[in-house]
Amino acid sequence: MDSLRHAYPFCPRCRAPMQARSEGGMLRPLCDQCGFVQYLNPSPATAVVLRRGEEVCLVKRGFPPKAGQWTLPAGFLEYDEDVRAGAAREVLEETGLEVRITGLRDALTGVLPPDRPVLLIVFDGEVTGGELRAGDDAADAGWFHPSALPGLIAFSTHRRILRDLGAVDFPREETP
Repeated sequence: MDSLRHAYPFCPRCRAPMQARSEGGMLRPLCDQCGFVQYLNPSPATAVVLRRGEEVCLVKRGFPPKAGQWTLPAGFLEYDEDVRAGAAREVLEETGLEVRITGLRDALTGVLPPDRPVLLIVFDGEVTGGELRAGDDAADAGWFHPSALPGLIAFSTHRRILRDLGAVDFPREETP
């Protein structure tokens, strides 16, 4: 991943050109004029594991990246949003289901194609209302047994969680 592609070209404090410099053992965008350092941190996102018996709720992505592939209900946090509230909001937007967040399952790092670093905070949740439907940016939504996944799973972080739930065989993209 070429994270420096996302660096500011000019310092947001003094407007001098930013330079790639070693700082703290990492190559970071730094302003030689005023000393500002731009830290290229991952974007926080949430995913929620919803179970119905042995089945898990998955949504089919409607838009790039990875359109047509499946994920747990997930999305990015809004500025100043509580992480649990953001997780519940994403589930409602993508599935029409109201949920109660019941616990923290995992926290994983990954990369959203093409090269956006993400910190994925994964919760367990319980459905409290609503009807399952594809909403927001989802093309489809459904309940699936981990041993019978509906198609390609979009992200390695989601495959890891599904593996923890018992998935052992993931559909693969066909190559020419």
